[in-house]
Amino acid sequence: MNPTQSPRTQSADLERLAAAFDSREFATTLVSGQGRVPRLTVASRLSRTSEDVCVEGGWFWYSHAERIAPVTDLQETAAKIADLLRSSLPPTRMPQLLPAGTSAAVPNIARMYSYWTGGKDHLQADRHAASALARDFPEIAAIAAANRQFVTRAVTHAASQGISQFIDIGTGLPTWPAVHQTAREHAPHAKTVYLDNDSVVLAHARALYAAPGVMVGHGDLRHPNDIVTGTDLRTCIDFTQPACLILAAVLHFLRPVEADHAVRVLAGALAPGSYLVVSAGTSTGTDPVLLDRLRAVYVRATPISARTQAEIDAWFIGFLPVRPGLVDVRDWRPGRLRPGPARAPTRARFLAGVGIKVHPVP
Repeated sequence: MNPTQSPRTQSADLERLAAAFDSREFATTLVSGQGRVPRLTVASRLSRTSEDVCVEGGWFWYSHAERIAPVTDLQETAAKIADLLRSSLPPTRMPQLLPAGTSAAVPNIARMYSYWTGGKDHLQADRHAASALARDFPEIAAIAAANRQFVTRAVTHAASQGISQFIDIGTGLPTWPAVHQTAREHAPHAKTVYLDNDSVVLAHARALYAAPGVMVGHGDLRHPNDIVTGTDLRTCIDFTQPACLILAAVLHFLRPVEADHAVRVLAGALAPGSYLVVSAGTSTGTDPVLLDRLRAVYVRATPISARTQAEIDAWFIGFLPVRPGLVDVRDWRPGRLRPGPARAPTRARFLAGVGIKVHPVP
């Protein structure tokens, strides 16, 4: 390709594009100078594949001369490149990992969430159910993505405040960046425990999260006392020191009495100065039709218990709220992702909050 812009202008455009990628998932390298046409290499940290990008005539191009998008559309360009690199991830082994007696025809919570967030670990039943819900309530996929971003921001905050122990219960299928990866950006020796009661989730997590200081084990929130006293947790986490407990997008899959008991037991085991990270769907402001649809989808798998905002806020008794408190999941310290004033009304509300333990949990 014959450049129509100066190398300096091309490099500036590529630098702006590099800044549009999440550095936790993608590594970017700009090559320029010595008479060469500037080129940006974007590499996936997960799939270990990469793409080279150049600039010509006000457009971003792949190195094999395929046009991507105008240089003014940074987010569109980054999204296309990210999708291409993610598509090179190996096909899911989900059908082979299903436990004996598990029906592939029943939608699964973790697999539907994987579908909404762009993962590959889902089956036809999951895709059908997730697509049908998203078609009628497109907010769901956006909320699923926003929830992962919230967890990343919350973990970043806790680690930056000196927390080096993290407990993620109901972790779901592996995502990028994982909790331990985010934590270690600020606390290099951080320890992380992932607990779930889904055998497929555990198989994936053990394969992809294998690293020093990371433990993956079975944990059922319906039996929080077993979690607190279990060797899986106690061998990795020192409960005399502050830790960060993450209960993200999981408590609404318990009956109200079970959810309240789980929070009370788990939060009660934490040392003062610990962090509680919670996100959950709420019935306050959510379209009842959506709640009925969700209950119908999950009827053979799990209960759906959308709590009021006041009930979710009560989970933080004994904890000092970290500003801005309990808010829409997209509004918890969004930084540069802060939505504009013209955000469209939503029929689905999903709340998120972080608290610091200052008093014993009653």
